[in-house]
Amino acid sequence: MKIVFFEAEKWECDILQRICCNHEVVFTDEELGIDNVLLYSDADIISPFVHSALDGSVLECFEHLKFVATRSTGYDHIDLDYCTRTAIPVSNVPVYGDHTVAEHVFALLLAISHKIPEAINRTRKGDFSQRGLQGFDLQGKTLGVIGTGAIGKRVVKIARGFRLNVLACDPKPDAVFADRHRVSYVDMNCLLEQSDIVTLHVPGSKSAMHLLSDKEFARMKDGVVLINTARGSIVDTRALLHALADGKVSAAGLDVLPDEPSIREEAELIRSFFDKKHDLETLFVNHVLQHMRNVIVTPHSAFNTKEAVERILTTTGENIVGFIEGEPRNLVNKL
Repeated sequence: MKIVFFEAEKWECDILQRICCNHEVVFTDEELGIDNVLLYSDADIISPFVHSALDGSVLECFEHLKFVATRSTGYDHIDLDYCTRTAIPVSNVPVYGDHTVAEHVFALLLAISHKIPEAINRTRKGDFSQRGLQGFDLQGKTLGVIGTGAIGKRVVKIARGFRLNVLACDPKPDAVFADRHRVSYVDMNCLLEQSDIVTLHVPGSKSAMHLLSDKEFARMKDGVVLINTARGSIVDTRALLHALADGKVSAAGLDVLPDEPSIREEAELIRSFFDKKHDLETLFVNHVLQHMRNVIVTPHSAFNTKEAVERILTTTGENIVGFIEGEPRNLVNKL
């Protein structure tokens, strides 16, 4: 079997090579897309990360693709309908860093509540004044958790340690968990109306596209804080920008943005206009958000601890070996 790992960093290769040692393995730091797919079209198995674009036009270029093993929990970067239609199994890494991402949620929240970035920038300039640095306590505030999968539940547990009141919204409420951790499951409207802080933990999907838009922001408390470590597409960033401008949202901590790989350099804003691969307005809004004083943006790094990444690699390798041995695991499509 020929296995190609995309977006692979050098240190990751040793772990993956050991697990897949009995097969031909190729590593590249490139993202998989239509521009380079023909270089790897003889692969039997491919393993992308979240920045690769596996749409139908890319997948159909593979001559005899048998399996896709994404090194992520989310799989919205893969055309799952195409894979199912062509009998290509797709696996993910369902749990690798629930507490890792949950800790990042509170890193963002504490940075906002204590105005840490602004305080650091100020003192580096020799300015030790307190002007404009007054923050707020977490204790006693109400946290609204949208989505109580593994990460959402870990967020709840940490929140209780901070003595936050917790509301949750999920299509499948967990009554046992709610009772044990003193969480109240409510509908979305109730959560938005009563929460001081809203944090998102739902997978990226068509149904979750712009889950928070103008209507939802209008329901929120004035001065609400938004945290998003899930997927950029869940929040309508234009609506968020308006909500930040009029004070409905006082601050936001964002680890994800729509089209995030395309805004690493300002030049990408111009290039995207000409190649028309991305929505220029979305890129411009993202660019504005990155430079707002009351917005903290991190580069989709909530998962990125040494321990969590090692778990991703180990699970991915086990997924691949399991498929080859006729015992596939962690499949996300039904064939």
